[in-house]
Amino acid sequence: MKKGKITMAISLFFVCILFMAVMFMQFKTIDETDITAIENMRETELREAISTWKAKYEELEQRLTQVNTQISEYNESIETDKEASEVLDKELDSSNMLVGKTDVEGEGIVVTLADQEDYVRGSDLLELVNELRYAGAEAISINDIRVTNMTYIAEVTDGYIYVDGQRTTAPFVVKAIGNQTYLSSSLTLKNVGFVDKYTNSGIRVTLEKQKNVKILKTNQEMSVKYIEEVVSK
Repeated sequence: MKKGKITMAISLFFVCILFMAVMFMQFKTIDETDITAIENMRETELREAISTWKAKYEELEQRLTQVNTQISEYNESIETDKEASEVLDKELDSSNMLVGKTDVEGEGIVVTLADQEDYVRGSDLLELVNELRYAGAEAISINDIRVTNMTYIAEVTDGYIYVDGQRTTAPFVVKAIGNQTYLSSSLTLKNVGFVDKYTNSGIRVTLEKQKNVKILKTNQEMSVKYIEEVVSK
């Protein structure tokens, strides 16, 4: 492999890492904390919430260590053409899974939202997607429409919601692949979790853990128009 190709390969690797970071930042919103609800929580509930977030922090630390290890392995293996090619292929496969270009499966949860006393809104789905992201979901879909960093959710009229231009209606089956414990505990915190809050608001919410959740690849075409690689001089 010539020097130019190796440089391009390294650039591709870091662009993929940047793409992953953007995906996790896309759905991040800043919401006001419900202070009254937190004050009313029992001490045991607060301990449970703290324990849950501590565990998620530890998992993020572990993921960071794994990424750093992968970078070190990449730098070592690029010494030969064959090893460099194998590492790039592996990283490309991982990136394709994370950006939604391949069908994926794994343990996770399935959350179903159905109209009852009130109808499901686009903002409800967006909030659920955000909470799943915060809890470490690696892949998400809404009614088998893959949610990526480019996904948009728009409510056109009561009960009709468009996800990436595809019209869909209740019941909304939201699948998420990730650690079952983190995903479910984040959504089921008493009074402040998504399940309790939305059940009390008049929407029927059910949550089910599954050992093998299948999520289809996206049909959305991804294109880059404005970002360019910075070339160091």
